[in-house]
Amino acid sequence: MSILRFDLIGGASGDMILGALLDLGADGASVEAQVNALGMGHVRLDVERECRHGLAGTRLSVEAVEHGHAHPHAHGHGGHAHRTHAEIREAIARSALPAGPREAALRVFRRLAEAEGRIHGVEPDHVAFHEVGALDSIADIVGSCLGLDQLGVTGVEVGPFPLGGGEVRCAHGVYPLPAPAVVLLLRGRPCIGVDETRETVTPTGAALLVEWAESMPAPAGLRRMDAAGYGFGHHEFRGRPNVLRAVRMEPAADAVASPEDCLVIETQVDDSTAEWIGVLVQKLMVEGALDVFTTPVQMKKQRPGTLVTVLCAPERREAMLDVLFRNCTTFGVRERAVRRTVLDRRWETVATEFGPVRRSGSASGPCGGRFSTAGGRPSPPSSARCG
Repeated sequence: MSILRFDLIGGASGDMILGALLDLGADGASVEAQVNALGMGHVRLDVERECRHGLAGTRLSVEAVEHGHAHPHAHGHGGHAHRTHAEIREAIARSALPAGPREAALRVFRRLAEAEGRIHGVEPDHVAFHEVGALDSIADIVGSCLGLDQLGVTGVEVGPFPLGGGEVRCAHGVYPLPAPAVVLLLRGRPCIGVDETRETVTPTGAALLVEWAESMPAPAGLRRMDAAGYGFGHHEFRGRPNVLRAVRMEPAADAVASPEDCLVIETQVDDSTAEWIGVLVQKLMVEGALDVFTTPVQMKKQRPGTLVTVLCAPERREAMLDVLFRNCTTFGVRERAVRRTVLDRRWETVATEFGPVRRSGSASGPCGGRFSTAGGRPSPPSSARCG
């Protein structure tokens, strides 16, 4: 398991993200070949090692050839080919990209299309991408998803997004910064204001990082720092280096137990049979609940009822609410954030006088580890005491 944390010192754009991944060891030649295999044009990745503000890192430039004309990647927001979301989706879906990066790229473009669609009042499939539809931006998105997969990343976390002011000129004219699409993409994400009048976070950068953070959230717990990669942007800022840092971490081998953020959702229901409640519990577990239990309660007017308690990860909240409102008689639920601490669990088979017995337990814990027998006679109580 590999965890990647993105620190947005100077913001984020597609080429900065891909540059940081290449700086960490992703294979640029493989990325270039797979992007060119999409059949949407030819790109060349120009990867340069640089030292800026005392930091050594990678500056990536993407030269795209569309319809016989070369366009160097400079985020100038103009002069590129336009493609609809449907065209890009079809090209990626029928490609020979590995399944993981292919699906990730499709989700990123879907996220962008939904944001642009809300801004312009059109359906996502009818969105005509301008800057994001250019081949260099497609290379940024697809290439970044490929690079993340090459590095074996299974969890992503993202630091606060630094947002400057001013304005940016694009295909639709002059827009305020942050760009309208960025505002929609970063809803609910931590942001900080910075004294810069250039675009610090592009729609491509926002869509990539938000999609990764939500689709593969990094687990809590102790971690071991492994390596860092730096991706430089193409502009100079006044008060900060234009660099994105990606830090690779591995879960610490000796991490015993760590707090984990969870959500408790509760509701009291009546006029429900035991069979309905049983089906409700099953559906909640199928949708990813960590635990579900019921408690008999007495409600107003002495009506018997059932308290349904659901424990889930915060990102499964919407799924849990959908199941509850569709499958029981409740009109409202209560929610509260909690933290739980769990021990790592393992199974092993031991030989006994009655034959092999499978038992489970924690690898380590406050009492040095403990096992219980699953089947057969229970294990004798341990003489160890936990103070």
